[in-house]
Amino acid sequence: MGCWFSKKSKRKSPDKEATTTVEENTTTGNNISLSSNATEEPPKQYSWDKREKVDPKDFMLTGLKDATVGRLPGKLNGQQFVIQDCDNCKIFVLDHSATITIDDCTNCCIVMGPVKGSVFFRDCRDIKCVVACQQFRTRDCQKMEVFLCCATQPIIEASTGMKFGCFQYYYPELAFHFKDAGLSIFNNNWSNVHDFTPVSGETNWSLLPEDTVVLDHVPAPDPESEFKSVRVSAEASRSIVPMTKGGRRKESDESCLFVFFAGEYTTANARKLIDEASGKGFVLIQTKEVSMRPEDVSRVFQNNAEGLLEWITNGPVTALELNGDGVVEACKSMASEVFSGTKVFVSDNRNTSSRDVDNFFNFADMQMGL
Repeated sequence: MGCWFSKKSKRKSPDKEATTTVEENTTTGNNISLSSNATEEPPKQYSWDKREKVDPKDFMLTGLKDATVGRLPGKLNGQQFVIQDCDNCKIFVLDHSATITIDDCTNCCIVMGPVKGSVFFRDCRDIKCVVACQQFRTRDCQKMEVFLCCATQPIIEASTGMKFGCFQYYYPELAFHFKDAGLSIFNNNWSNVHDFTPVSGETNWSLLPEDTVVLDHVPAPDPESEFKSVRVSAEASRSIVPMTKGGRRKESDESCLFVFFAGEYTTANARKLIDEASGKGFVLIQTKEVSMRPEDVSRVFQNNAEGLLEWITNGPVTALELNGDGVVEACKSMASEVFSGTKVFVSDNRNTSSRDVDNFFNFADMQMGL
């Protein structure tokens, strides 16, 4: 059991439309035509005529070497972007975009703001990057280090020497860019990589060490560059995306499911929980934000479903798996002491907590097609 704690006469001539004003002459009694003013209707304007003209060059970086380049916040505003044939460059795309393709690049460090669709690397090698996207894919790539936030399962194809870590990055506009791109900071499948072309006896991808420092691999913008005014940080405590353990081995056999139901402060509450739990030595394994129907509630929460049905009507739920010895009792205490006025579900005891975790995250993965 869990806890819930927009007149003048007009005559048309063959070549124009004229407006003629006729007045009565009071002396002679004759009708005198005083004026005939020709006017032409302005051409119609359509919505596409009013659009600002787009220069494709503003949305691509190509053939660059030894340069620090990119786009500042507000320069892309959801457009597609292309990076190609760059060598030894530091690239900062600090805005949200529709899709980004990266072709034939070598020895580059790349930071990408949230991408609504796909990020696709092709024929690249020696790349270190920070990426947030809906879909992530590589083909014919070698030696990449990727600090990733991906809403779906990352896919590599004919690629070798691929290393993955959890997204850890911050700049002031990043949270807004996540929202504009339609990405949830809680849906991150960074470690659930699918190798489309596995080779028997070889490992084409692995996870970076947990203590990896992002800025040691993907340096901050140079002080003399145009990006110097952007306050960038890669500290896990400041990262917009929570740092999760992902597919690495858990240190403890005890995990706890903690679910926040939709409310005004759901994201802030989830962050507070992570901070509280981390301060007590517990580890965040995974997170998910997903919508639920009444039948889903019954399946996932089982005996606790009846008291939770009314809470799913306001929007998606946010769930966290926390791990560590004594985590269940600690989470119950935090629910009652820190989140007493908040709609939550917490595993009730360690004997059923693993089942709670499996039920919820298996359901969430199915909902997201993972």
